[in-house]
Amino acid sequence: MSAAIGSTPHRLTAATAHLDPPLAALDLGALSRNAAELVRRAGNAPIRVASKSVRCRWVLENVLARPGFSGIMAYSLREALWLVSCGFTDILLGYPTADRAALAELGGDAEALAQLTLMIDDVRHLDFIATHLPRPVAPIRLCLDIDASLRIGPAHLGVRRSPVRTAEQAVALAAEIARRQDVRLVGVMFYEAQIAGLPDSSPAIALMKRRSAEELSVRRSEVVAALRRAGHELEFVNSGGTGSLEISSPDPAVTEVTAGSGLYSPALFDGYRSFESDPSLYFALPVVRRPAADIATAFGGGYIASGPAKKSRQPKPIGDGLSLIGTEGAGEVQTPLRGKGARELAVGDRVWMRHAKAGELLERFDLVQLVEGSAVTQSVPSYRGEGKNFG
Repeated sequence: MSAAIGSTPHRLTAATAHLDPPLAALDLGALSRNAAELVRRAGNAPIRVASKSVRCRWVLENVLARPGFSGIMAYSLREALWLVSCGFTDILLGYPTADRAALAELGGDAEALAQLTLMIDDVRHLDFIATHLPRPVAPIRLCLDIDASLRIGPAHLGVRRSPVRTAEQAVALAAEIARRQDVRLVGVMFYEAQIAGLPDSSPAIALMKRRSAEELSVRRSEVVAALRRAGHELEFVNSGGTGSLEISSPDPAVTEVTAGSGLYSPALFDGYRSFESDPSLYFALPVVRRPAADIATAFGGGYIASGPAKKSRQPKPIGDGLSLIGTEGAGEVQTPLRGKGARELAVGDRVWMRHAKAGELLERFDLVQLVEGSAVTQSVPSYRGEGKNFG
């Protein structure tokens, strides 16, 4: 644990002393430092903010007002439509949609059609859109999701996303888009999860990342060049994530990168060696029990992150030797903590913790306490606090 992290709980406790936990707090100083570091790592490539890793409208507005950031990558069509109604522009949907009602709403909204780009990777997505959005008032902007995983023989290293991988497959799907009415191709996306989403935990992973970056650089350029030779005018080529900005941004084929998690720097980022960031988003739980001399039990806390169910998806307590108990973990309504620091905790004290992933924490809290120095300057709503739940 860095000295900065070690001193932060005392400052957050002082700032939020007038509030009852559970509560979420955002350190504005760390947020600013993280935003600046993302811009530095991205070089000259503008950063599209991944809203799923933020889930707070105030933070989106704050970050997008900074030089180096431009546009949003949303995770839900309903979310994207809401963001447009709030005044946000240039929104790329990061995933295909099957929301029929949202598509119908999109089709009748000329402003949303101008600001939103839907993601596809299959002819069946085109068929679904045509069925449920038959007569849009303006053309539908589309982006192709290209598989960016690494394949070594039968091994697939990366996430299972798009079936489109080669230049030939991309050109074939783009040609089908061109044959259809009311749709037009404006961009392509490559997300190298096996680079951006894996901590630097071993020499083998470092080797895999280097090999994957080399392979993808060649294939990404081939896909983009083939699409342009076929006559498709691409407005953008999106790539990268917080964990791979300096790998993706120098590629001449890439026009923009995406990042979001690096703004909050959740616990999963502690294992990265290629960059540093300051944790900025924390949550506090109240101590409600002392079942043993070296155990303090906090209320709530079972905020398990998505992904494979294992230890790395549990929240991380901050404090002198504090740790979760292996047989209980972070619980639905109580979380026992063991360690030297637990001996000094009394009923009513608060324990600060960090979520394993970024924006998912805010699905648990209506409000985010904005902390500057040792004071809460403002309380702002999360998506949940604005009554928004996008799945």
